[in-house]
This record gives sequence, C-alpha cells and structure tokens, in this order.
Amino acid sequence: MNIKELTLSQIKELLSDPNTDLVIMRQAMAEDHRAGVRQLYNRLLKAEKLREAEHRRLRELFWYEEELWSKGYINVAGVDEAGRGPLAGPVVAAAVILPGITYLNHLNDSKKLTADKRASLELQIKENALAWSIGIADVEEICQKNIHQAGLSAMQRAVTGLKRQPDYLLVDGFKIQRLSIPQLSLVKGDSLSASIAAASILAKVERDRIMDFYDRLYPQYGFARHKGYATPEHLHALKTYGPCPIHRVDFQPVKALIEQTDGGLF
Repeated sequence: MNIKELTLSQIKELLSDPNTDLVIMRQAMAEDHRAGVRQLYNRLLKAEKLREAEHRRLRELFWYEEELWSKGYINVAGVDEAGRGPLAGPVVAAAVILPGITYLNHLNDSKKLTADKRASLELQIKENALAWSIGIADVEEICQKNIHQAGLSAMQRAVTGLKRQPDYLLVDGFKIQRLSIPQLSLVKGDSLSASIAAASILAKVERDRIMDFYDRLYPQYGFARHKGYATPEHLHALKTYGPCPIHRVDFQPVKALIEQTDGGLF
C-alpha cells in the first residue's frame, strides 16, 4: 500500500474503517515520514499496546476458571452480591456461567467501573453467558437474619436459579451454605475471577435498577443518586423525614433515629 499518495484525512478514514487491515496500514505508515502521519502512527502503536495489555489482563482473569476446566469442571459459576453496606434497600446476588474464555472489554470488579460501562457489560454478559441468574434478599429478611446471612441466602437463590447446573462455584468472600456443589471462596474475588466479576456487574446493575424504582416511590431520599448508601445527602434526608419502609431498621444510624422519634414513613 502506497499511502504517501493519500491525504491525512484519507488515512484517518482508512484507520476508522473496521475492514482496514491495520497490520498492512501500520507497515505502510512506518515508511511515511510526514509529521501528521507520524503522529497517527504513534497513536496507532499506543492503542495496540493498550489493547494487548487489556487482552492479557482479561486472560489472567480466567486463571481460576482454566484450572477448574482442566480438572473436568465444565460449568463454572461465578457468584457475587451487591448491597451489603447501604442503609436501605435489598441485597442482590448474581451467578454467571461463562462459555470458556470470553473477552469482554473492561470486565472488572463492578465497583471499579462507571455506570455506563456496567450497563454495557451487563448486556454483553447476558448475551454471552451460558447461564445467569439473580437472587434477592429484601429488607425484611435482612432485619430478621443479618446482612451476612441475607447475602448468603441471596447468593444461594442466584445459584439455584441458574438454568444450567453448575459443576463448581467461585464465590466472592464466603462459601455459600446449604449447597452441595463444590466451591471456592476468594477474597476480593471480583478482581481475581472473570466469572465473579461478571456476577458482580449483574448484581450491581440489578440493585441500582431496584433503587431507581424506590427513588420514584420515595423521592425525598435521593435513592437514585446514592443507592441507599450513607452519603451526606442520605443522612440529611433521614434526619429530616425519618426512615421509610425500605430502610434497614437495625442499621445505625437508622436504628438510633427510630429510637429518637416516631416520625417518618416507617
């Protein structure tokens, strides 16, 4: 390819064309010494290095899955939950079985991603997964048990809701009780396992969706913005209006507010 006959605008168009062979373009651009082309060439090399680094990172996220696949565990499910720390709303869990190594760009612990990236990845995960499921423990269950036990119950529901029986579970944080499926708990597993990371994203997006719904029911608390966490805005609303039916009444400072006043919607 003789790109020296092309203008800078034409080269840019070729680079943006998904049908362009970037290897050939890179070779041709390496021989073009025009300043503008050199800038594009260096930008292309940088983008390729970033893609390669992301590819390696994603591959490393499948280390635990590959170990289990090599031992004959075909359907490996990642399990995680969202919503342990908030003062309001349910705890939501998800279970995901991925079909082998699946390169989902930016796949990571949901807490490290923007809302837009989580939304995009939710669609990709659901399209590519062999099976996925959501489990929920509501506020009443959280108060009857405790947040730890409610979270485990939500994860158990997510696993039993899978349309494909998992052979092995990779779980973020704690083993799930009352399940006969072999499992491995990983501390900060959503940063170590692709399957757990995928589950963390589905759980987080689903919980945010639920809190957006509650925001329409109880707009004075701002649930759509803070999702029930103890932000200054949320704490101010709690002091002003008292707790509502989705607040966790045994969590501080909600419990203290109930003891101080009979006001609010609760």
